Amino acid sequence: MIGLSLVVGGQSGPNQKVIKTKNATNKIIVGASATPHAEILEQAKPLLKEKGYDLEIKVFQDFVLPNKALAEKELDANYFQHIPYLDKEIKDKHYDFVNAGAIHLEKMAFYSKSVKKVSEVKDGATILVSNSQTDWGRVITMLQDAGLVKVKEGTNLVEATFDDIAENPKNLKFKYDIDPAIMTTTYENNEGDLIAINANFAENIGLNPEKDGVIVEGDNSPYANVIAARTEDKDSEKIKTLVEVLHSDEIKAFIKEKWNGTISVVD
Repeated sequence: MIGLSLVVGGQSGPNQKVIKTKNATNKIIVGASATPHAEILEQAKPLLKEKGYDLEIKVFQDFVLPNKALAEKELDANYFQHIPYLDKEIKDKHYDFVNAGAIHLEKMAFYSKSVKKVSEVKDGATILVSNSQTDWGRVITMLQDAGLVKVKEGTNLVEATFDDIAENPKNLKFKYDIDPAIMTTTYENNEGDLIAINANFAENIGLNPEKDGVIVEGDNSPYANVIAARTEDKDSEKIKTLVEVLHSDEIKAFIKEKWNGTISVVD
């Protein structure tokens, strides 16, 4: 960010003195999803203030614009995506970003209005998954762990696609062209037998993975949500301070109390 300038006198001129202020450089602008990222950042505001930084949070409703805004230097960092998604964005769009620090894990789960446990999944059941390809390996892993499918031997599960499923004994039908933000709508409309929903969207309609999920992601998932920053800023004090505060005992306690294990802190 470029510091604000104040000009002494009326009009600016070559011989007039320019006083630099620190207002802009002391501001940290972070793009975030509404839940839980922006909520966590709100708790970090006073802690960052104590360290001399004013935090501005810009809330985004999708998974595309926060990285675009970071690349265009409208943000200092963003906080909305997990590691595989960030890695894919860097690879596909050539973003010069770094993972500045993992903060938390949101448990993915399959929800259903008609199925209460895995044994009730019928032959030919419809499985709804979002069009976020970086989550496909995640949900396929969950389905395999639940005994519903088996992937080809040697498959990297993080990068797995539905073409990698070698065994599908219940002839499950997969639909994976839905925007992540409307997966909750498909659940409310009972459009599938099992519907994979990210924790931040699930919470918006009162769903809790541990209480309501038919299949729930394990604690050993590699899909931690991170602070992403431009590579040029990876060693900046503001980014280091932001991550330090988000790793603080105060923020960890807030996450544990508010989400009761649905969202796990990452050390």
